[in-house]
Amino acid sequence: MPAEDLSLSQARRIALRAQGLDRPRPALAGPATMRHLQQVIDRLGLLQIDSVNVMARAHLMPAFSRIGPYDVGLLERASGRAPRRLVEYWAHEASFVPPATYRLLGWRQREWRDRAWRMATSVVHTHPRLVDEIRALVAERGPVTAREVHAQYEAEHPRDRVEWGWNWSVSKRVLEVLFFAGEVTAAGRNAAFERRYDLTSRVLPPDVAAAPEPAADDAVRALVEIGARAHGIGTVRCFADYFRLGIAPARRAVDELVEAGVLRPVRVRGWDRPVFRHRDATLPRRATGRALLSPFDPLVFERRRLEELFGTRYRIEIYTPAHQRVHGYYVLPFLLGEQVAARVDLKADRRAGVLRVLAAHAEPHAPAATAGELADELRLAAAWLGLARGATADGARGDLADAVAAELRAAGPADA
Repeated sequence: MPAEDLSLSQARRIALRAQGLDRPRPALAGPATMRHLQQVIDRLGLLQIDSVNVMARAHLMPAFSRIGPYDVGLLERASGRAPRRLVEYWAHEASFVPPATYRLLGWRQREWRDRAWRMATSVVHTHPRLVDEIRALVAERGPVTAREVHAQYEAEHPRDRVEWGWNWSVSKRVLEVLFFAGEVTAAGRNAAFERRYDLTSRVLPPDVAAAPEPAADDAVRALVEIGARAHGIGTVRCFADYFRLGIAPARRAVDELVEAGVLRPVRVRGWDRPVFRHRDATLPRRATGRALLSPFDPLVFERRRLEELFGTRYRIEIYTPAHQRVHGYYVLPFLLGEQVAARVDLKADRRAGVLRVLAAHAEPHAPAATAGELADELRLAAAWLGLARGATADGARGDLADAVAAELRAAGPADA
């Protein structure tokens, strides 16, 4: 039975402290270093990858939200040079994870491999010789991109441009099967954001590659704990979603972690489901942070949790027809204190050198200072993105747009 009784406000502050968002960013004596980035990685446990680059790619944003402007080359180095601090796999969708966490996903790789080899329509059945050849090609020439591999086999397997969707070439499908099966992974990404595939055994640090793979139950329990530590407080669903685990195995893992004293049941007034607090989670007296959050930030990517804990119903509208969008195309929640105070649709106009606010909407509980705080955050984001002419909200729509535009103009607006 829960031994601790918490309010929703207290639960929010626990969650924000766990995510490193409960206080203003640290005042750094110089540029952010790899040590600062590593602290974010250790705290969050993963960075979701998304290729949309309207403002900044999703995996770049969480570090900015927590440590401020930093050289994104740090993340490229962490994932693209040995010894790697991050590798790619399907965790919470496509994600960067620490190498040790990659090994916890071996059971998922086996499931993918078994499924691919079992399905009669899979590329491993329709093109078995090509699978062997591409496996050997990566071993000989890796790291290689899918485009480079396709060029090798284009005459024999031309791309079918009739089908909709990703429209992958046969060689790309082979590479992805090998990626999901854990045989190959990304040794980094090139300037076009294409994976550079190489043998997983060459990408992982040698000590991690040589370590025995944990049993599936132990791995799932470890993954649930990573999610619980990153959330600080949450439900079984919250912890399961962090690595896209099934509810039943996640519930078993939570029960085991409760028995081991890693998690403890708590009661959160207004959150009418069983809730658990990680033993390392602390409760700050106040939350005074401020941050723009990627739509794929770990604080917000479990939408039901966001609604139940923060009272914010958020849906990304990238795939919604333009005329049906309510808040915009690439909308970022704006955290102020312990509340999501606003949401803002942003576009980095790199040609013009300006961060354009296309829409700005206040949440019902937004404090009076929201427009000014958001304007300050937008100026900081523009500087980080190298947009020399700053940010502008002129012509933006939404109930907060005029106030944000005035704040930006008062501080020296962009001239377009």
